[in-house]
Amino acid sequence: MTITDDPADPGKPGQPEGPPPEQQAHHEPPPEKFEPRRRKASLWDRGKLLLLFVVAFLVIVWSQVADNPLITFTDAFRIETVESQWLLWLAGLELLRQIHYFVSERWSAYHVFWTRKVFGGTDRALKKRFSDWTRFRLARVIKIVLLLVLVALVAGAALGTSPFLAIFQAPALIWQALPFILQLAFAFFFIAFQFIGLFWLLSRGGVDTYYPDDIKTRFADVWGQDHVVQRIRENIMFLEKPDEIEAKGGYVPGGLLLWGPPGTGKTLMAEAVAGETGKPYVFVDPGAFINMFMGVGILKVKSLFRKLRKLSLRYGGVIVFFDEADALGNRGSLAVTGPGGGPRGFGPAPFHGTGCHGFSYLSRDTQSMLFRESMASAPPVEEPRSRFVMGGAMNGGGGGGMGTLQALLTELSGLKKPRGLLNRWGRRALGMRPKPPPKYRILVMMATNMPESLDEALLRPGRIDRIYRVGYPSKAGRIRTYQGYLDKVPHEITDEHLDKLATITPYATGATIKDLVNEALITAIRDGREVITYRDLMKAKQLKELGPPEDVEYIERERHAVAVHEGCHAVVAFRVREHMEIDLATIEKGSDYLGMVASIPPEDQFTRWRSEYEADILVSLASLAGERMFFDGDSSSGVSGDLESATTVASFMEGFWGMGSTVSSYSSARRLEVGAPGGGKGAPGKDGSAEEVLRRALADRIEDHLDGLLDKAAEILRENRSSVLAIAHALETHKTLTGEDVEAVLTGREGPTIDGRIYADPDFLAQLEEYHAAAAGAHRAHAPVRLALPAIREREEGSSAAATPPAATP
Repeated sequence: MTITDDPADPGKPGQPEGPPPEQQAHHEPPPEKFEPRRRKASLWDRGKLLLLFVVAFLVIVWSQVADNPLITFTDAFRIETVESQWLLWLAGLELLRQIHYFVSERWSAYHVFWTRKVFGGTDRALKKRFSDWTRFRLARVIKIVLLLVLVALVAGAALGTSPFLAIFQAPALIWQALPFILQLAFAFFFIAFQFIGLFWLLSRGGVDTYYPDDIKTRFADVWGQDHVVQRIRENIMFLEKPDEIEAKGGYVPGGLLLWGPPGTGKTLMAEAVAGETGKPYVFVDPGAFINMFMGVGILKVKSLFRKLRKLSLRYGGVIVFFDEADALGNRGSLAVTGPGGGPRGFGPAPFHGTGCHGFSYLSRDTQSMLFRESMASAPPVEEPRSRFVMGGAMNGGGGGGMGTLQALLTELSGLKKPRGLLNRWGRRALGMRPKPPPKYRILVMMATNMPESLDEALLRPGRIDRIYRVGYPSKAGRIRTYQGYLDKVPHEITDEHLDKLATITPYATGATIKDLVNEALITAIRDGREVITYRDLMKAKQLKELGPPEDVEYIERERHAVAVHEGCHAVVAFRVREHMEIDLATIEKGSDYLGMVASIPPEDQFTRWRSEYEADILVSLASLAGERMFFDGDSSSGVSGDLESATTVASFMEGFWGMGSTVSSYSSARRLEVGAPGGGKGAPGKDGSAEEVLRRALADRIEDHLDGLLDKAAEILRENRSSVLAIAHALETHKTLTGEDVEAVLTGREGPTIDGRIYADPDFLAQLEEYHAAAAGAHRAHAPVRLALPAIREREEGSSAAATPPAATP
């Protein structure tokens, strides 16, 4: 082969002469070098007819032995060798044909002679007269006729009559053997029907069908989610008038996923869709596909979609709703484990607490993000902690069982396949194409609050075409939801109260608002009233958020210490936290807290800033700084949750969010092993690995950051010492304060239930200092407080009654 330059690129030498590689791959060899041979046949194709003739011969021999028991098999074989020579001649001809084919597979000249010179003209004539498909069908008919002739000849030889009469005697023989055949068939079907009946019964249930007149819910009943409702209306338009999009070459979106926190109205929206369209509504229970036996879930899926197709053709459309789709639509361990591989519902302490020792002041989205980041980027745990259950999914498969999700995916993708046995097999047997299926108008809706556990194959376009997040309602949405539920009960709530309610319940869903209104109604009835007041709603809110307080009483010195602790939180939050408002403060002991100061955002906000996170850390560190300041350097174990909260936020500020002294990411540096953010070498030191170097560097920066903020919190408390004692006194007197009452105490004005003007009196503040000194001395000596809690005297211009303080221990 001559080597020349590439014709496409003259400057690129070294290419072989000839056509490009893609043309060489399809280039046929020259005719003079082409040696046609017959394609080699498999062993079965070569010997199947010979085997048929041998079986037919043995059947004839067996019939002779059966008719005359005195004849041995050898004698019968010799007799039939003479009498049934035609069958042996056929076998010989078939053997000769196979030898001919065998030679044609290996000798090109022999094959060309027979195919071109002997049978070439006949083949060309047949190709001109008949198409390939027609010749295939004719050959199939000829083979069937020849098989029937062979069966008739064998039956005639076995019965000792002519082949024509043997054909007519065959039904009588079959009738004689019918009882035995029926016994075998009955035994087979009896066993089969036991399993069929069992699986049929197990595949029932879990699917409820509601017809158009059964659904009364409309979009007017869905409050606070107008943006999602508007997009769903568009899907309904295409469902009712599909020609508008199909005429232009598009297709109707057939799948919707609604995801978001529980109680936001996902199921209600699906009912509203059914009510608005007047179509049947099929509700699939979350546990419908969890069964004892493998395969039952697959039968349920197929049965469900068979039912949906029938309803779609009858009513012109149908809506199916899969509630809690994560129970079905997953194929991994995410259904059992949470983000990062940890079990769902388990996490660090700050994510569970409420009030001052948790992340209650952060938005729900931020809390979720912090949890995922902490679980995914947490360092390896050397010793297992009792609160974690380490390990993966025990069942190994999805919640619906093996094959259930795959069956669902197949059904969602197979709505355009031909249906019916006669249509698919009968028409194909006659050489006809199956009829295409009708256009099934099936709207598949799913809802979940764990979208990360759904399989990607389920969420692809064509199965789930649109994904909508049904999040927490905005303030306007909460106002509309409160109005809707309050209109159903007698109340005295004004528009101003509604606006305040919507502000102090920033993450309320439709379900929680409905429950809050119902609890307020119960409170009013318990007090002998029939009309709900704003105070009833406040009591219901406190009960739902905090739960009923435990029936315990603090000893005096511990009560004062808890009040000072919460007073420090409240004062720092009021002074530095501009993005949050104090919702309530309490020292009533709950299930997992001694006291708390809860804050809420006054408006909907979707971004967080460094100054806001530093303010949150200051509020958390206020308890430690305050206890050290008010109790001569001493501090309690009650600050542990506050420190964990502050450390977690500071860790993310320093290592992830670019809000610290460096801008590099700790997670990337650890993953890529490029060195410690802000300094340090990636190589391991003498006493540790690169990971330990990174962790020490990050820990040093976090400690420096927290230490500076702790000093700042202590300075704020020193400047507002009297305010801390004022809040502590109000908490010891009333136990629970609303945010407005806390503000009234700190600003020295009259509040809803507390007259804060008394705390602006220097003489009263001096009494508070004296009482605190007595309580601090009792704390050090573990002795009773020798001084009574100062009482609030009614001022001449004030309107608040005197509060009776708890009795002091003598």
